[in-house]
Amino acid sequence: MKQEQMKIWERFLKGLLVMTGILFIATGIGYLFRYLGFSEENIIIVYILGVLIIAIITVNRGWSVCYSLLSVLLFNFLFTEPRFTFFSYDYGYPVTFVTVFIAAVIVSNLTIQIRKQGYRAEQMALRTRILLETNQMLQKAKNADEMIEETARHLMRMMGKNVIYYRAEDGILSEPRFCMAEPGAAKMLYLQQRERQAAQWVFENRKRAGTGMDQYPDAHCLYLAIRNEDMVYGVIGIALEGMMMDVYEQNLILSILGECALALEKEGYNRKREEALAQAKNEQLRANLLRSISHDLRTPLTSISGNAGILLNSASALGEEKQKQLYKGIYDDSMWLINLVENLLSVTRIEDGRMDLRMSAELMDEVIAEAMRHTDRNRDGRKIEVSSDEEFILGKMDARLIVQVVINLVDNAVKYTPEGAQIRIHTGKKDGMVVVSVSDTGPGIPDEQKSKVFDMFYTGTNRAADGRRSLGLGLGLCRSIIRAHGGEIWVSDNKPQGAVFTFTLPA
Repeated sequence: MKQEQMKIWERFLKGLLVMTGILFIATGIGYLFRYLGFSEENIIIVYILGVLIIAIITVNRGWSVCYSLLSVLLFNFLFTEPRFTFFSYDYGYPVTFVTVFIAAVIVSNLTIQIRKQGYRAEQMALRTRILLETNQMLQKAKNADEMIEETARHLMRMMGKNVIYYRAEDGILSEPRFCMAEPGAAKMLYLQQRERQAAQWVFENRKRAGTGMDQYPDAHCLYLAIRNEDMVYGVIGIALEGMMMDVYEQNLILSILGECALALEKEGYNRKREEALAQAKNEQLRANLLRSISHDLRTPLTSISGNAGILLNSASALGEEKQKQLYKGIYDDSMWLINLVENLLSVTRIEDGRMDLRMSAELMDEVIAEAMRHTDRNRDGRKIEVSSDEEFILGKMDARLIVQVVINLVDNAVKYTPEGAQIRIHTGKKDGMVVVSVSDTGPGIPDEQKSKVFDMFYTGTNRAADGRRSLGLGLGLCRSIIRAHGGEIWVSDNKPQGAVFTFTLPA
């Protein structure tokens, strides 16, 4: 209270000194003009100019009115005949004095209004800049917690006050967090039961409470809700410690909290949309997987059961060559099913985030040789050539998974190339990475399909050479494994015909 009285006296003394000084200066200039022989009209203009200066320097309109009255009296007393009296020989002077006084008051009012308009325009520009900065800051935030935290930090910097904030989670306020303008300030002041009750009241009633308000006026902070029409996202407390904000500061803070609520609302919609899209995608994946499995397992299982039934019932009537052909059919179909199950299990581990990499340094020749042992019986007349730029190339990998990648790429090449086609596996090193390519001389892959061949369940338009449909898991699984190793995989055209699948691993 004493501080407020001191400020009032300081403003009064400042206004009095400014008015007295300008009156003294205007009177001195008036004497100078009289000495130089200037007319009385020029002296009147000097006093009116003083009104303008008073209106610009002081805030209170009373000083301009007081100056206008004193300037008219001084002009009458010092510069009109008879001098040093408040009388005048000219009967028109009273009208002149009244006119000058009214003109001075009007000029003063106009100047003060222009000054206020300029001040309001400056405030609007500042408010617009602050809201723009707030909007940009909120757009950079990654989630709701960061949005509320950045808003609290922004208010702390702007107000120079300690800020406490609560996040609303599942209909209740979380534990308070702080943005301290004074690092050494005692946080316990803002953790008292009274403060928590004020914040809870604001959360439940969607109104302001705390210092300066009717509700919880003894609180250390002014509490405001971060809300829109439908939901309260949190509560912000500003440690005013009994101080009052002006209307402009209140409106600015409410605008910032409104921007925060709008950003939180948008973030909630985006999160729900992403969850819905992810759920729809998962449902689509499950539907595609079940549809593909139910369709594609039927063919090899029917073949296996049919060949096994023939061997059980008529093995003695079949020649040795025919028996081997049936056994080979059973073996090929069972190996196809085993490879399918391995891919399905690997896809499941990747989707669940349970792919544990057991990294070690491995010779690429040994890894490719192990993969070839699993593909020997599936070549069906295709020629597979293995080459390397160096005798010993070591790669950092989980050998079990990379063997599966090579198997999938070779099986894919065998599946889509005719009998007698050539498949080449080449290993090299470039820029600290092992580079492995599997090329074939099949029909190749159209450009519009190259970006899709690594998507799960994408099978393309080319028909497999053996007539079987593919689940579209192999290449998608290869990409997941290679990326988990820190490498890349891509497809390009083989010259003059065919496709080349290339992947990299850390050397």
